[in-house]
Formats: sequence, C-alpha cells, structure tokens
Amino acid sequence: MASSDQLKALIKSHISRDDGQFLSVAMQVAAHEAKLGRVKLAEELRDLIDAAKARVSQDQSGKLVAIGSAAKPKSELANLLTVSYPANRLEDMVLEDVASTQLLRVIKEQRQLARIKEHGLSPRRKLLLVGPPGTGKTMTAAALAGQLGIPLFLVRLDSLITKFMGETAAKLRQVFDAVTDIRGVYFFDEFDAIGSQRGMANDVGEIRRVLNSFLQMIEQDTSNSLIIAATNHAEILDYALFRRFDDVVEYHLPSPTQAGELIRSRLGRFAPKPFRKDAIRGQAEGLSHAEICRAVDAAIKDAILHDQEKVQLAELGKALEERRLVNAKLANNSKHSSNHVGSHPR
Repeated sequence: MASSDQLKALIKSHISRDDGQFLSVAMQVAAHEAKLGRVKLAEELRDLIDAAKARVSQDQSGKLVAIGSAAKPKSELANLLTVSYPANRLEDMVLEDVASTQLLRVIKEQRQLARIKEHGLSPRRKLLLVGPPGTGKTMTAAALAGQLGIPLFLVRLDSLITKFMGETAAKLRQVFDAVTDIRGVYFFDEFDAIGSQRGMANDVGEIRRVLNSFLQMIEQDTSNSLIIAATNHAEILDYALFRRFDDVVEYHLPSPTQAGELIRSRLGRFAPKPFRKDAIRGQAEGLSHAEICRAVDAAIKDAILHDQEKVQLAELGKALEERRLVNAKLANNSKHSSNHVGSHPR
C-alpha cells in the first residue's frame, strides 16, 4: 500500500487543488505496487490515472484544462506528436553524479516555477541530452514527465520533415504552438536530423531553413513546457544550438559499479539473496543502460516461466552474455558495411 509520506502528499495536493501533483503521487503509488509484485492493483491504478489524464492536460497556471481547449485542433497534431503519461522516476535510473545533479535541479526549479518567476527569472526547461545510444536519454525525458506529473510528447521527426520547401517549418510552428498551449515535456529524439551544422558537405537547403526556424522558435519560446533534444552525435550539431539550451547533460556507458547498481535496482524483488554484485557486474562491461535492462528483464521472465521467485545468477550472466554477443555482431556488421561503401563501380 501507499507509504505514509505518499498518503500525506495525496491529501495535501487534494486540499490545495494541485491536480498535477495528485496524479504524479498516484503514479508513484502504482509504480510502488508494481515493484512489490502486486501487478493487478498497479494496473488498475494506472488505468484510473490514465483515464483522468486522457481528459486533461496542464496549462501554464498549473491547473488542469481539457486538451480540446488547446489552440490547435488535436487532429492537426496527431501526426506530429505522440503523447504518453509515464510513471518513470529518476530513482529508477543509474546516473553519473553530474547528470543526476543537473536533472534534480531541473525538477526542483519546475516545482517552484511560480516562485522563481515572481523574481523575474525563468526555471531551467530547455535541455540537450548527448551520449551513445541506450544510455538513458529517452528514459530521462520520461522520468522528468513522470515526476512532474505532465504528459510526454514525442516529436515525430518522420512526419515533421518533408521534401517541400517551407512545409517542415510550418509543421514545426504547430509543435511550438502546442508547447505554449499544453504544458508537457516535448522530446526531440535523434535531434541531429535537423540540428546538424550549417554548411556541412551533406547540408540540405530545406534542413538548413528548418534549423534556422528551430533556433528562432526556441529562442522566442517563453512557455512553461520542457523542451528536450537528444542526440548520439553532439559533434555534428550546429554550434548556435548549444547556447539555446539551459543545460547540456552528458551520458556515458555505465561503469562496472553503476552496472551493478542498475542490475540490482532492475531486479527488484527478483534479486537473489545475498546479491553479489561483484559476481555479475563484470559481465555487463561495455553494455548500455538499455541493453542491461533488456538482459535483466530476460532473466526475470525466465525465472517467472520456471516458477522461480528469484533470478538465478547463472541465467542473468547468460542473458548479459547474449547481449554482448549481439553487440559484437552488430558492430562487426557495421564495420563490414562501411568497408564496402563505394566499392562498387558506378
């Protein structure tokens, strides 16, 4: 059941009519129940919360308003934005100290948004996340949305970018109109698709214009939404982008110690007792956050299918080794393909 702190937070948010905080705490309770293995109750709680959130979204004052009251009709944005209501939290992630400090500061400032604005200042809300694939950038966007109790909007670059001059910029304007109309976390994944340096050899005129439009729009944006861009290739981003963001958060592959902590956290109640991190963390070397999570999930499913209450370390080691082999094969295929680029006669 909910902890005493969560119960007090639910009552306080209800009394103060802070609907966003109430739903956020309710999601925490659902996540806690799921971690304890009470899956049915967790699913029922999440269904109730999702039903409430589907009807509402937060406006700039923090109160809840119908999504239909947004300036842009929902149908126009359906192809550009995919909305979800995550229950993720930063505590579910294993982050380096610097990144953790940066993100906790963002959450703290967002929760004190009105207080900061009273002094003529703006809270941090424009973040650039950089690092290798699978290191937690997407999960970070979900965790920020989950902890702040606001929706996560994934910007669909495949629908945003078109071959027609001016059309992409017009669609980008619709996205930024939504940023103002509906408070949320707006996530631009694989941002280098539109943020690469102007003047590069493969520069395309339309993309250059889109980048210029993005720079102008993010500069002018004064909404209460969070704008998060993520890239695996920070080195090719246009230099003008970096000063448009409040913080640049760097991600790296987990260290052996971080990998052990992540495995223990992900296992939850399926962790063997005693859990010897030293016996397993070396097998996770070179794997990303996402790959370690997939391996742990595979070991948990194996335990469930064999009616075991705890994961066997041997099975977990096997799952981690499978991920390493897949990684090695993909890396080898990529190297093989790059060696043959341009080898065929024209």
